[in-house]
Parts: sequence; C-alpha cells; structure tokens
Amino acid sequence: MSPSQIIIYVFAALIIFTILRKELNKRKVKHYNAEETNSKLKSRSILLLDVRTDAERKARNIKGSIHIPLNQLRRRAEELRKYKDKEIVCYCRSGNRSLNAALILQRQGFNAANLSGGINHWNY
Repeated sequence: MSPSQIIIYVFAALIIFTILRKELNKRKVKHYNAEETNSKLKSRSILLLDVRTDAERKARNIKGSIHIPLNQLRRRAEELRKYKDKEIVCYCRSGNRSLNAALILQRQGFNAANLSGGINHWNY
C-alpha cells in the first residue's frame, strides 16, 4: 500500500468517526420542534437558552430567552444554576451549536435539550 493510499484511508476513517460521533451525541439529547418548545415556553416549564453570537442575537431572538454564546458557555454555566430545576432548551441558528451546548450542560448536571432546526424553524 502506498503512502497516499494510507492517507486516504486515514482521512476516510476520520470522516466516518466524526459522523458516527455526531449521531451518537444526537441520541444523548432530547430534541424538541418549534411547536413543542413554544408550548413548553408558554407553560414556563423550560428555560430557553440562545447560544448564538452577539450579532446573531441582535438581529433576531426568541422572546423570553436568555443569552450565553456557545464559546462562553463552559465558563458561564454557573449563571444557570438558579434554573437547575428547569429543563434548559438550547437554540442556535440551525440546531448544531445548540446540540453541543446541550451536551456541555448535560455533562455539568443540567437537564438540557435542543431546539431542532434552531431559530430558522421558529415562527412564533
């Protein structure tokens, strides 16, 4: 086997590993669609957490949500301790960053979920 073939096989294995890891992580988190999330928000049974950037938040946000950008979440998670009794539903633009945010929060003992499709699917 030539060195270039080895590189191709290693690269392919890394891609497969990344895809499998993402799929396994998806299964660790509850996912709610916009309608389910809106219903839970109205009943005040959840906290909605926007993990997008400041610029994205200024352009559009979901009323009643709080904002901690994903890149600050690990160091600012303590701010969420007062909501420990609520489920925290994370959202971003499309649902990818918020999935990572929910995983981070779960590892820190929070009950966290993801808004599937993110704010792109929100029309309330």
